[in-house]
Amino acid sequence: MPRLVLASASPARRTTLRSAGIDPIVVVSGVDESQLGDLPPAELALQLAELKCAAVVGRDEVPADALVLGCDSVLELDGEALGKPHDAEEAARRWHAMRGRSGVLHSGHCLRDVTTGRVAAATASTTVHFADVSDAEIDAYVATGEPLEVAGAFTIDGLGGAFVTGIEGDHHNVVGVSLPLLRELVLELGHGWPDLWV
Repeated sequence: MPRLVLASASPARRTTLRSAGIDPIVVVSGVDESQLGDLPPAELALQLAELKCAAVVGRDEVPADALVLGCDSVLELDGEALGKPHDAEEAARRWHAMRGRSGVLHSGHCLRDVTTGRVAAATASTTVHFADVSDAEIDAYVATGEPLEVAGAFTIDGLGGAFVTGIEGDHHNVVGVSLPLLRELVLELGHGWPDLWV
């Protein structure tokens, strides 16, 4: 049975996979997420996922029969790709722009079978509707530090969940890994989804 290796430091991705019966080996890629410049948001998410996967594949801690998963998420708002904010001021500016509006969260997924070298990759996109939050709520949320650590400056599975009024698409994707899409990639590489369960 192959073992899934997650090329990401995201605790939310790891928790999502564990809840789905998969206990991944975590190997942080160390990829600089700012290196690709001005690609369209969905393409940027996929390219970063591919880079993260490639950065981890040859490492010593990766089993020879592993499936390596690279993921990256960006929020698209007004055609612009928004990753993690650099500081509290940027996070607050983003929330002032996002409140009462909708954006699209793109999560790129790249899965590589270490044994065969085969790769399957795709992007999942989910529309996210944001509450018309007050200035005081934005200030309080930014002060928690949570929005500084996540793409788009929000979470759906943490403190920011109350500020998301709805989504269209896979809610797991908003957390950072689309389970339905990952299942399709696993099948594309010739494996069974239940084979990853522990």
